[in-house]
Amino acid sequence: MNHADMMALTAYRALDEKKGRDIRIIKISDISVIADYFVIVDGGSSSQVNALVDNVEEKMHLAGYAMKQREGRDGTWVLLDYGDVIIHVFDSENRSFYNLERIWSDGQEIDPESLQAN
Repeated sequence: MNHADMMALTAYRALDEKKGRDIRIIKISDISVIADYFVIVDGGSSSQVNALVDNVEEKMHLAGYAMKQREGRDGTWVLLDYGDVIIHVFDSENRSFYNLERIWSDGQEIDPESLQAN
């Protein structure tokens, strides 16, 4: 498993642990130089969005991954940039509005189990 795969899987597990909704891993390395993966998720409330962000930051830190940048508004949308992996944590309304899955539809959606197999 390469570095970016491990990072994406770590983020996925952290989001899943806090019951993130509809977690998507999109491989964008073939269509963009900004990252290898986007991980997209939403939470059912602002407190869940914050809990998802906190858990990702904690698990990524424990795994030795340094965050390069954090953007957004707590409780509605937060972007966590780890270089090879960019994590988008939304509330439901903002996820529907921004619809990153449509914008990045040229990317390849990845099953998290396939990352483990690499």
